[in-house]
Amino acid sequence: MTLQAIEQATLPHNNFEGYLHGSEVSVIFERVTQDGFGPRLHRHPYSETFVIRSGRVLFTVAGEEIQAVGGQILVVEAMVPHKFKTLGADLYEAVHIHANDRFETEWLE
Repeated sequence: MTLQAIEQATLPHNNFEGYLHGSEVSVIFERVTQDGFGPRLHRHPYSETFVIRSGRVLFTVAGEEIQAVGGQILVVEAMVPHKFKTLGADLYEAVHIHANDRFETEWLE
């Protein structure tokens, strides 16, 4: 098959793992209205790109903090420790693109 139409609602935990669909990337579709939400410190053996659609979020990347807002794109290089947490109860909506056909995460805390 040269083209697939995949319903997001059918994805487990709203995550798209590329190897299941013939793709070289994996994607997390994030939609949160909770202050302080986010994963603990971790890293991946590939880059991760965050396309922030709305909301505010505090990223900690390699020990440095940066506030990001809707309309920005952040790229975290391979093997760089990172985490984030939402700021406020406004809708945080983002697409997290993992440059790998499956999720590989090393939890550091």
